[in-house]
Amino acid sequence: MTPAGRVDTIVQSDRIVTATEVFDGGVAIRDGRIVALGPVDVLPDAGRTIDARGKIVFPGAIDCHVHLGTEYDDWRGGPEIAARAGLTTILVFTMADGNESLPQSIKRQKDEHEKTSVLDFGYHFILTNKLAQLEGIPDAIGMGVPSFKMFMTYKKRGDRMCSDDFICKALEVIGPHGGLAQFHCENGDVIAYLEDKALTAGKVAPTDFPPTCPPWTEEEAINRVIHMGALTGAPVYVVHLSTQLGLERIKRAQALGQRVWTETCPQYMLLTEQEMVKWGPLAKIGPPLRPADGPDREALWRGVAQGYISSVASDHSPRPKKMKEPGWKNIFVDDQGKVVPFGSPGLETLVPLVYGEGVVKRGLPLTWMARVLGENPARVFGLYPRKGAIRVGADADLTIIDPEPQTTITVNDHKGVAGWTLYEGFAERGRPWMTLLRGNVLLRGGTVEQAPGYGRFLARGGPVPPLGGAAI
Repeated sequence: MTPAGRVDTIVQSDRIVTATEVFDGGVAIRDGRIVALGPVDVLPDAGRTIDARGKIVFPGAIDCHVHLGTEYDDWRGGPEIAARAGLTTILVFTMADGNESLPQSIKRQKDEHEKTSVLDFGYHFILTNKLAQLEGIPDAIGMGVPSFKMFMTYKKRGDRMCSDDFICKALEVIGPHGGLAQFHCENGDVIAYLEDKALTAGKVAPTDFPPTCPPWTEEEAINRVIHMGALTGAPVYVVHLSTQLGLERIKRAQALGQRVWTETCPQYMLLTEQEMVKWGPLAKIGPPLRPADGPDREALWRGVAQGYISSVASDHSPRPKKMKEPGWKNIFVDDQGKVVPFGSPGLETLVPLVYGEGVVKRGLPLTWMARVLGENPARVFGLYPRKGAIRVGADADLTIIDPEPQTTITVNDHKGVAGWTLYEGFAERGRPWMTLLRGNVLLRGGTVEQAPGYGRFLARGGPVPPLGGAAI
């Protein structure tokens, strides 16, 4: 038992960062929660003090867009590599198995994944174009899974692509029950048409893929989602935004007060379709990487700096090389007519890239990083104020960055299943020095100190609007 007036741990630093300020002092922790903040000399006595002076203490980093499973990193390896990279919470996309209902799927997966995950986690459910799934949404929200993703593309992948009719019916259920609808926004009919034209013309090289998904197909789908959200009164969230066109449409909706929020990913802020020349099918992602001479990368950086884009996430969806490499011959389908898979790894590079490219190279404020990897994803996905914040009462989740090391991103340092990283050779500053999850040291000096099974399922509430405007 901790004596009255005594805490378990104090983390001391000259730079403790919240979404709104940076201060010199300490974070006092008892029973896994933050119980006091302030100058160290006025905090209670502690069983231990972690001296993080010279380091930067952020809220525990959240990746709100992760894919794990049989074709990706599994539920043991995925959380492990995320922990090594400085993350403390992941929100993972999943689907119901066979004919099970959404509540049945939540119960089954929660029980399985709490045995293997080293990180705290939650789920987003992917809805396919089946009306029967809508029946389980109210109960799923009541069980702490309030976010549901729908694809507006991938017409050739079974019932993955959702019709506008289905989307409206889903929004009519999700909105009134306090949930949030997420959308992969691309016009699937147009993309299928352009892909068929490319196949007929024999234009099947990796560099022929991006032209089949032109930037306007994202904006057109975003426009439809915004109108359907307004029609039904439901909040909507655009995942992995990749274009200036889409961002401008979202900004107009936000200016009118509509609950429309979005994220982007490092790949869209840092890479271009020229990666298709170097990496071929390994760089096949959806939406595609955009033209090198286009406006999109700089527009996205402005969007995250100004607060129109609330979060930065990885869209971690790796496959082993052998699954992707048939795309060198035909970027669309392999010899058996199976779709060459989309996706690339991102869990192990999210925190380093947000800090190195955003804070160090572009000079964005530390509070910005606390927003896009902490408070805003926690707000939007129903975790705030338990997660994403350094404040009294929150879980004692901290990501502590050593700003001094000069590092080079290389797959040789990565443990995931992919076997490659599109950021190979990127020179960065800083690395995760330590993380705490619920008051216990999770990562120290590159070593994960908690065992699989330490992670807990996070039952979440409804969305809270993210912080907007430029961080200071």
